[in-house]
Parts: sequence; C-alpha cells; structure tokens
Amino acid sequence: MKHKHMNHGDMEHRQMDHSRTVTPVVRHSGRRPGQMKHGAGHGGHDHGAMIADFLRRFWICLILSVPVVAFSMMFQELVGYQLDFPFREPLVVVLASFIYIYGGWPFLTGMVGELRTRQPGMMTLVAVAITAAYAYSVVVSFGWLRGMDFFWELATLIDIMLLGHYLEMKSVAGASRSLELIVQMLPADAHKVEGDKITDVMVDTLDMGDVVLIRPGERVPTDGEVVEGDSSVNESMLTGESIPVQKGPRDSVIAGAVNGEGALRVRVTHKGEDSYLNKVVRMVEEAQNAKSQTQTLADRAAGWLTLISLSVGLLTLLAWLIAGKEVSFAVERMVTVMVTACPHALGVAIPLVVAISTAISAQKGLLIRNRTAFEEARKITAMVFDKTGTLTEGEFGVNRIKVLVPDMDEATFLSMVAALEQPSQHPIAQGIVREAKKRDLNLPGISDFQSITGKGVSAMVAGQRVLVVSPGFLKEAGIEQPHDAFGSGAETVVFVLIDDQIAGYVALADKIREDSKEAVQRLQESGIKVYMATGDNQKVADAVAKELVLDGVYAEVLPDQKVNVVKDLQQQGQFVAMTGDGVNDAPALAQANVGIAVGSGTDVAAETADIILVNSRPTDITNLVEFGKATYRKMIQNLFWATGYNIVAIPLAAGVLYPNFVLSPAIGAVLMSASTVIVALNAQLLKREMK
Repeated sequence: MKHKHMNHGDMEHRQMDHSRTVTPVVRHSGRRPGQMKHGAGHGGHDHGAMIADFLRRFWICLILSVPVVAFSMMFQELVGYQLDFPFREPLVVVLASFIYIYGGWPFLTGMVGELRTRQPGMMTLVAVAITAAYAYSVVVSFGWLRGMDFFWELATLIDIMLLGHYLEMKSVAGASRSLELIVQMLPADAHKVEGDKITDVMVDTLDMGDVVLIRPGERVPTDGEVVEGDSSVNESMLTGESIPVQKGPRDSVIAGAVNGEGALRVRVTHKGEDSYLNKVVRMVEEAQNAKSQTQTLADRAAGWLTLISLSVGLLTLLAWLIAGKEVSFAVERMVTVMVTACPHALGVAIPLVVAISTAISAQKGLLIRNRTAFEEARKITAMVFDKTGTLTEGEFGVNRIKVLVPDMDEATFLSMVAALEQPSQHPIAQGIVREAKKRDLNLPGISDFQSITGKGVSAMVAGQRVLVVSPGFLKEAGIEQPHDAFGSGAETVVFVLIDDQIAGYVALADKIREDSKEAVQRLQESGIKVYMATGDNQKVADAVAKELVLDGVYAEVLPDQKVNVVKDLQQQGQFVAMTGDGVNDAPALAQANVGIAVGSGTDVAAETADIILVNSRPTDITNLVEFGKATYRKMIQNLFWATGYNIVAIPLAAGVLYPNFVLSPAIGAVLMSASTVIVALNAQLLKREMK
C-alpha cells in the first residue's frame, strides 16, 4: 500500500525539502487548527512567516547586491566600464559579508542540519559554494592571494537562491486554500442546550456529553447520539447513498450530515482529535511528509551531485597544485567548480514543477495528497466509479410529472405541489421546489399546513384540501395507485390528492451529473476503460450504465466487494483508479493504485484517497489524468536540463580543456544561473499545458 510507505519523519527545514511545504491555512471557529513548524534556523516560525522571511531576505540582499555588482572589478572588466574610488574594496567586502551572513543563513543552517544527519545534499553544496566564493574573495581582497574576487557572483547567487525558494514555497502554499472548501462542510457554531437555555458556542468548545440543538436544514456539528426529536438526516456525504435516514432517540448522527425537516437534540460523543477538521489537518500533514518517486530521484541526484562536486573541487585543487600551477589558479579552479556545480537547477527542477502543478490543480478543484499517485495518474488503464454522489448528484431531481385532473396543466400542478413542499427540508420536497424554481413558477398561497409524520404533508390551496403523500399513505387509505406510476426502479414517487381524490404524481430520481457523460467519453478516448461499482440494485445500475455507455457495471456490491472489484481488475494487469465519496468506498479507495475521493464526501473517504475532487465534478478526473501526464513530462524535461548542464559544466570548470579553453568563475555563475532560469521557465510552461 502506497500510504504505508509515506515518510513521516521530522519536519525540520534543514533539508529544504519543498515537497513538504504545503501548510494548511484553513480557519475554523476563528482559529488556525494546525500549523507545521520548521526548524533549522527558522526558530519554529509557521510556514507563512517563513515565506515572508525569505522574501524579506531576498529584497534586502537584492538592494545591497546592486552596489556589490556595480563596484566589482570582475564585473566592470566583463561589461567594460571603470568605477573606482577610495575605500571601494572595503565597502564591497562589508556589503558582501552582510549578504553572505544574512542571505546565506538559511542555507548555512540547512547545511548544519544535513551534516548532523550525515545526509549532505543541496543545502550543503549551496553553503559550500557560497562559503568558498566568500572566503576566496575575502582572501583576494586583503591581498593574501592574487586574483579577482567573486563577490558579485556570491551576491547574485544568494539572490537567485532566495527568490527561487520563495517562489516555490509561495506556489505550493497556494494549494492549501482549497482545503477551506472542504472544511466548510462543518459549521463553526453549535446551539448548546443547558436546561431551558440555548446558547451559540464554537464547535471546538464542546465537551463530551454536551447536548446541542440541530434545527431543520442545518448540518450536524459533531458526532453524537440523538436524545430527543425525530427527523430524516441526509447522510449521502457519509454513506454514498442518497436516501435520507430517519433518526430518533438513541440513533447516532455523524458530523457533516444534513438534518431534514425536524429538530434534533444530540449528545456529543466525539470531539477533539476525532473531529473532522483535525482529520483534514492530519491528512495535509501526511501529504507534507510524502515525497513522490521523481522527487526522491531528484534528491538522490542532488546528493550525488554534492559528493561529486565536493570531490571534483578538491581533486581539481590538488591536481593543479601538483601540476605546478600557482595557488591562486588552483583555488580559482576549485571555486569555479563549486560555483558552477551549484545544484539549484536540479534542486528546483522537481519542486518547482510540483509547486506549479499543485497550485494549478487546486485552482481546478484537485487537492493532491499523494504526489506519487498524482504522477502515476498517467498510467491509469481502468477507472472504477461509485454511483451515488460521484456519477450522480446525490440529490433528488424531478424525472416525470403526471397530471390526472382534467383542465389542469403541468405548471399549475407542479406549482401547487411545490407550495406544499416548500416548508419542508426533506430531500424529496427540496427536489420538487428546485424544479419549480428552475421553471420560474409562481407558488400559490397555502393555509392550514400539516405534516403527516412519515407519510407526507397537507394544506389548503384555493379552498381545496391538497395532500402530497407517499405510496404507503395510498396503501393505508385503500387508494389504488396509477398503473404507470413506477416506470423505473431508480425513481421515488410522491402522489397528490385533491379533496381525497388522486390528482397526479411526481417521480423523482438521483440525477446523473451533467458532466458525467463527458468525463466518461474523454476517459475512454484516452484509452481508459470505465466501470461502475454501486450498492444500488441491478436495474438502477444498468440504467445509469446504459445512459453513460460504461464498459462494465457491478451492482449490489458491499464495501468489501468493491475492494474485490478493484483487486480483480488489478490481477488482470490493469492500473486501477477508484473514485468514490462515502465510507463504503474507503476500502476500495485504499486498494486502488490511485484513490480519488469526491470532495463533498466523507472525511474517511478523503483520508484513504490520494487525490480529492473539491468541486465533485467527474470531468475533474479527466483533468487529473491529463495533469498527471503533463506534470511527469515536465519533471523529466527539467531533470534532463539540470543534470545535462552539470555533466558539461563541471569538467569545463575544472579546466579539462586548459589551455585551449578555461571556464571563468563569472561565466560559470552565468551558466549556473541560466540553467536555473531555463528550468524555471520550462516549469512555468506547465501553466499553458494545464489550462
């Protein structure tokens, strides 16, 4: 299981691992529920403060770099102008020293952290490069060695590093904003009952045993047990099925479910760490710890580059000294290797692509938990969908209306039914009212409204007694149902009586999402077979499968059987993605190669999934596959540019073509910067590919 291999190590910033920098900025109940902290020289600042710190260091160092570059004799010689004055060199040394200490501090402390864990990496090589450039430049400035200082390379190098790290962290942090949409599934406040007094309190202040009032239409604020009241509760986001569940005393309710037409008093049974919000925060923290396979490859490459660069630098120094060259030349070659081999391009090759793709994905409604799964979305050959709440809307819509009263048109009939159903919070009633609003109908006035518990509603309309009731009411009253009322097993039918005579009926069903067909077609066009696994009966499943033209359907399956569906496809050699929204989908989501949870679904489904569809649109899944392919392609391109540059530049920096060609430190620094710019620009092109 991919989740078991996630790296849950410490969160120190010492390795500057940008795959770990997505920090939740979600607010709930007036506070921030979770903040990741980074050590290694940052004093435990939260992520927002660390981003601001990098930006502040960049601007200060950039301003100071202007005179350092302008006053540098090497830069003047390179560009072709002269600018000299008394105390120029001491001034440059002072400014460069400040830039080295202040701007280089994150990298220097990062090196210390890497060396403590005996895992030298990018931070070590960056620190060695800037330290070598600084030390050599100081020695030259004081006249202890002949040569030209590297202060301008040092300043620009640190500027580039700070800006690159800021942009990466800023981009990655943007993805966490999509969490706010998920957290909105829970209310911030609850109506706490204390005797005869009801007060509004923050949800996170509730204790075990407290009693809360849940009014009609409100979301359940916390897991609990009903102590008073009866109501239908819509748990489609929890169970994956759209039929409301009747709740009464001693029944349990789950946070996030939507209360129906009745008021409930609920005793709190779960809080704190078991709350939905904290589970979401933990989910993101796990994502911060997780590295993709490509990121791991880049980290290994950066580690090897560090060792190679350090070794080549020292060997270069010794080789030129043994060859009889002067110390200044040998040191210059060593420093050139260090500056040229700075692994910034390699360091940003993957994280920058991840940052951009994660941010764009979040804007498109994809919250990525497992980056490896995101990259591997390109391998998907079979997609298994849950039905309710995934391919369908998870709420009732009007399918058919039949009017049996002469001289009454459908609009008049529907407006009358909607007028009766308007006060109700029941999903069926809401479906009828939505249909009336969609048709822009004017609803007549009603009086003497009565609720017939579990059977329907009654009211006076234009002097007539009108009832909207269930089939059970007709059966009890001995009224024969119209023979064509039930056209499909997927429908729920309510009947309308006027003065005790049947006047017609309205058939409702869980509607297929508008973009489900487009999503299925696009997936099939890309060579992916599309299946559906649902707990609904075969007749309903076949009807949906036929309309969407699926490659296969599995009906009346239990949660453990959904897992078997995924396993069977995997045994056939398929790379399987599973999409679902309920607790019943969680085991299959975990079993699949790529688990995709619908964002409007449950916290359990979200925790077992690799990717969450915040907007619950099936077409977002096709975007996921396309984004995964584009992201992986861009990562490979960047690795090629970053490693290819070093393969060519390091030998030239060491002087293998001397005396025919010698790579100067200035040109080496320019090439290093150019490789970083190329990698960064190539990563930015991802925005076009993911539009």
